Amino acid sequence: MRVPTLDMFDLRILRELQEDGRLTNQELSERIGLSPSPCLRRTRRLEEEGLIAGYEARLDASKLGLGVMAFIHVHLERQVEEAARDFEAAVLALPQVVACYSVTGDSDYMLHVVCEDLEGFAHFAHAILMGLPGVRGVRSSLALKRVKERARLPLDHLRALPAAPENPAEKTSSESASAKKRP
Repeated sequence: MRVPTLDMFDLRILRELQEDGRLTNQELSERIGLSPSPCLRRTRRLEEEGLIAGYEARLDASKLGLGVMAFIHVHLERQVEEAARDFEAAVLALPQVVACYSVTGDSDYMLHVVCEDLEGFAHFAHAILMGLPGVRGVRSSLALKRVKERARLPLDHLRALPAAPENPAEKTSSESASAKKRP
């Protein structure tokens, strides 16, 4: 997979928006040291290129009455494309499944599931999940406590290129400020 070519401003935008996706363009431009117009152009480019996949609020499941979190390994009866496609289509319709991954190892899929309580989880696992197309068996683990949950990606492996202005009129906030101080 090709690693994107980013400069220091692109990386700063990604880092800041991961910390707070609700920043206004003005706030973002001040934090990264770039004027608002080029900051907005860069942010839109990062969105268009798919590096920024979207913006959403993270909700607290337990405070919303979803007190049980489980990780479920699913084994399909047959490992053929049709069975996988049918299973994946069925999973997409289940609101309790907050994430689903096709995995290697002794299972075919791993699901991240939230439910109101143990009774709700038991119903989901036995009546709903085991009834999905092609499911041979499931193995679940209940989360006892959340130690770390992070939606932010590490970006330290990316090397920033030197920042080059998009056009001659592009200036950083610090350059603009120092130009205003000169007589």
